[in-house]
Parts: sequence; structure tokens; C-alpha cells
Amino acid sequence: MPAAPQPFAPAKGDLEFAADQAIEACGGDAREAVKALLVAVDFLESKVDELKGAVSNGYARGRYVAPHDRKE
Repeated sequence: MPAAPQPFAPAKGDLEFAADQAIEACGGDAREAVKALLVAVDFLESKVDELKGAVSNGYARGRYVAPHDRKE
């Protein structure tokens, strides 16, 4: 059985560069950059949930529980 994949850990310089790019993209406002990144993370998390729902239970070997349609 193959080993579990290791999470990618970017180099410190890469994180600094990425942070500078995010701040620059938001006109130099760090607060706006944080808000934009939070929106991006929320979008990606919703995509992950959507894709988990699209994967069959057999293919995922039961690792993901499909969300049930609930009426609240």
C-alpha cells in the first residue's frame, strides 16, 4: 500500500513573496488581502465538499460520508 501523501510545505521565502503579492493585488491594504484570501478559502472548501459529494462511496472506500438532504 502506498504511503499517505505528505502535505506541501512551501519555503518561507515563497510565503513572504505570496503574501506580498496578495497585499499588492489589494492595493497595499493588508486587511483587504486577508478578506480576499478568506473568500478564496471558503470557495475552495465549498468546491471540496461538492466534489466529495460527487465521488461514489465505493470509489472513496467509505472515507467520505455523502451529505444527506436535510430539511431544517
